[in-house]
Amino acid sequence: MAGFVQIIEYRTSKPDEIKALMEDYSAKREADGDGPKPIRSLSCADRDEPGRYFAIVEFASYDEAMANSARADTSEMSAKMMELCDGPGRFYNLDLLEEMDNR
Repeated sequence: MAGFVQIIEYRTSKPDEIKALMEDYSAKREADGDGPKPIRSLSCADRDEPGRYFAIVEFASYDEAMANSARADTSEMSAKMMELCDGPGRFYNLDLLEEMDNR
């Protein structure tokens, strides 16, 4: 496998608070410098459905994604994020089969 991607679909009326939470989490992880972390993360807003968002997170492997998910700081951040959401999130766990860079 070439990697692993997790997509988190969620709805919120507090996108700025979620953005601040994610920025804080990323800064702390960068400062700690330990453990598996995402290769890349994207935060997207649905143009067709206001209030609907997607977090797209790429990892080097499924194992690294699961190790990241098992971390206490990741669990804490995820719980705080879900408190800011308008209902439960939906998770998609995807094996990355191919990557193309069309820039």
